[in-house]
Amino acid sequence: MQPRRTVSQLRAAVACAAVMATGTLLTAHHSFSAEFDASRPIRLEGTVSRVEWTNPHAWLYIAVADPAGHVVTWAIEATSPSALTRRGFRLERVPPGLKVIVSGYRAKNGTPTARGGHLTLPDGGTLSLGSPETASQDDRK
Repeated sequence: MQPRRTVSQLRAAVACAAVMATGTLLTAHHSFSAEFDASRPIRLEGTVSRVEWTNPHAWLYIAVADPAGHVVTWAIEATSPSALTRRGFRLERVPPGLKVIVSGYRAKNGTPTARGGHLTLPDGGTLSLGSPETASQDDRK
């Protein structure tokens, strides 16, 4: 009986190793269209409240005055911090109080949340906040 049990254990170990070797193919991630609406682009002008440098997405929070003059804080989802860093995005470039413009796409759930496409700085420089994997077709052009 012992050899048969060892063969079963070996098969299980090989199966686990195969799953782990293909782990990057199995990782879950939400799609752009699951949370954001490509038919609802948005342009927000506001002041940076804070930036959260977290994985799997960095978040930019900006205070935006609505048409009635009430300030609403928008949460802007960006790509990963490592991807932003490779594009030249540095936290010191977007300190709290900085006036910025963000283009992106509204969340489907109606909250003040958007998927960021581009961030325009006061000097006119722009930074890409999105990634090809999670952007809408329009954002990939």
